[in-house]
Amino acid sequence: MLLEAERREIVEYCRKLRPDGLVVGTSGNLSVRSGDLVAVTPSGLDYDELTPELVGVHRLDGTAVEAPLAPTSELPMHLAVYERTGARAVVHTHSTAATALSTLVDELPAIHYLIAMFGGPVRVARYATYGTRELAENVAEALAGRTACLLGNHGTITIGDTLAKAYSGAVYLEWLCEVYLRAAACGTPRLLPPEEIELVRRKIATYGQARPRDLER
Repeated sequence: MLLEAERREIVEYCRKLRPDGLVVGTSGNLSVRSGDLVAVTPSGLDYDELTPELVGVHRLDGTAVEAPLAPTSELPMHLAVYERTGARAVVHTHSTAATALSTLVDELPAIHYLIAMFGGPVRVARYATYGTRELAENVAEALAGRTACLLGNHGTITIGDTLAKAYSGAVYLEWLCEVYLRAAACGTPRLLPPEEIELVRRKIATYGQARPRDLER
């Protein structure tokens, strides 16, 4: 089976989407790139029924290589991201707070220093019908210099060099949107200056620790 590890990983993270509150029903989709191939979720299949064999493999031009089911309707968006960025994984969600915020603002501003993990304020891509090349182009434009964007009146997209990082980004992005909505409901949020976000961006670039080898048993 082509890209077996990537397909299994996609199934693992798809099973987290609903419990983590990132999607409703079968909305949202995930993909992982390996070389000139992309493993991507199929369209309209319940995540509880998804198996690695049902995760499709496509070329970067969208041609199916090993795909028993039709791919997500947002395949053009995933492919545009891979064409225009160095990402190796894409997570697209319809999480509640982020989707709500995408109808109110043109960007998620620096409400909290964790906005730095996305490269700065998160832009809102202009609305276009789902599954279209126009939406794909709008998203690629909004992602310039960022690892996430909101899709106007639609949802979110986060990218990373691994699926784990892209998925973690989706969780953090939803939290940031919730914080902003709650703060804005009470008044005008106090925002952090660009120089502070840049400082934090440099600090978090080296954040995290590996598990000690002598405990990996």
